[in-house]
Amino acid sequence: MSATILNGKAFAGRLLERVTEHVAVLKTEGIVPGLAVVLVGEDPPSQIYVRNKGIATKEAGMNSYEFRMPADTPEADLLAKVKELNADPAVNGILVQLPLPGHIDDKKVINTIAPEKDVDGFHILNVGRLATGQRAMVSCTPLGCLLLLRDHLGDLSGKDAVVIGRSNIVGKPMAQLLLGESCTVTIAHSRTKDLAEVVRRADIVVAAVGRPQMVPGDWIKPGATVIDVGINRVPAPEKGEGKTRVVGDVDYDSAVEVAGAITPVPGGVGPLTIACLLANTVTACCRANDLPEPEGLSV
Repeated sequence: MSATILNGKAFAGRLLERVTEHVAVLKTEGIVPGLAVVLVGEDPPSQIYVRNKGIATKEAGMNSYEFRMPADTPEADLLAKVKELNADPAVNGILVQLPLPGHIDDKKVINTIAPEKDVDGFHILNVGRLATGQRAMVSCTPLGCLLLLRDHLGDLSGKDAVVIGRSNIVGKPMAQLLLGESCTVTIAHSRTKDLAEVVRRADIVVAAVGRPQMVPGDWIKPGATVIDVGINRVPAPEKGEGKTRVVGDVDYDSAVEVAGAITPVPGGVGPLTIACLLANTVTACCRANDLPEPEGLSV
């Protein structure tokens, strides 16, 4: 048995097509969604990510606003910029790129963003709304995982799901989303007793624990769907001294022989994040203008 490979890049492309189509519809009403990204400092990975977000936003036909601030920017100045963007009707989504310099309280910054413009889904009100089954902006990576699961499995009701990882960014919101789909959900982590047995009963496994290849194939129930959120760099001596390669939290080579479907790393969940960020921006724009939300891009 060999698993179906869930191609996140291809699925993200389809999501972006739907986003672009809906943006075109909004433009016929004289409405153009706008995404503002704020970058503080010069962290190289963050710079690449911000640039890619800007390119994707413009390609989808939306307005992209980018604000770069020096690493020594006072916290008060960053909060003032966020409040300025909150008040700007042309901006539907606000994203402050993390990590922030150590002198800035990231929680204070996140919770200063207007909840309806919080396209990262990190604001405490959005977290609470999601947990209580209310309409919320949802964190992009878990949203992408859910949309991918729906696309592959259809109705998720009644399925046994195990989420390995309890982070605020992925693990906890992923569990809430699966509960919203009427799954039976277990949140496990590195300290869970008999973790292998917990995972073996799952129809759906979402691995988001941040440990390279922690989940071997013999933990996977035959035919289960495996979503690997992990992005870990490990030594790759076959590529040369000091070289690395990217692996997930699941031992792909063994799991692919057991699972019914699995996301690869790279090329699985990663490409979905920006697609869902743009989907959230369109959703926020529709809500701000009391217009119907695009189907299949939100929960």
